[in-house]
Amino acid sequence: MVSYLPLKSHWRIPAFVRYSMQIAKQLKSAPGLLGYSLLARPFSKRFWTLSVWESDAALREFVVKAPHARAMAAFATHMGPTKFVRWAVKGAELPLQWEDALRRMETSLR
Repeated sequence: MVSYLPLKSHWRIPAFVRYSMQIAKQLKSAPGLLGYSLLARPFSKRFWTLSVWESDAALREFVVKAPHARAMAAFATHMGPTKFVRWAVKGAELPLQWEDALRRMETSLR
C-alpha cells in the first residue's frame, strides 16, 4: 500500500514528524507488517508511506491502534485530500520500490 498525506500548513510539520516517530515505534511490533518506508518532501508539505502487510486484517488492526489512530484524529482537519493505493505482491517482488509505488499512485489519480 502507498499512501499520500499532504499537509495544509507548514506549521503542522513538527507535530507530523513527532507522530511519525511514534508510529515508527508502533510499526516495529505491528503484527503482520513485512516492511515500511516514509518519503518526506517537507518543503512542499507532502508525505508518502509505503508498507507491505501480510493481510488486510493486519493493516486494519494497525490503523485503529494508538498512536496511529490518535494521529489520524489529530490531523483530520489539517490534511489536504489523502490518497491510498493498494495492490497484491508476491514475496519475490519485495522489497517494493518507491518508483513503482509512485507510478501506481499517479496512474490511480488519472
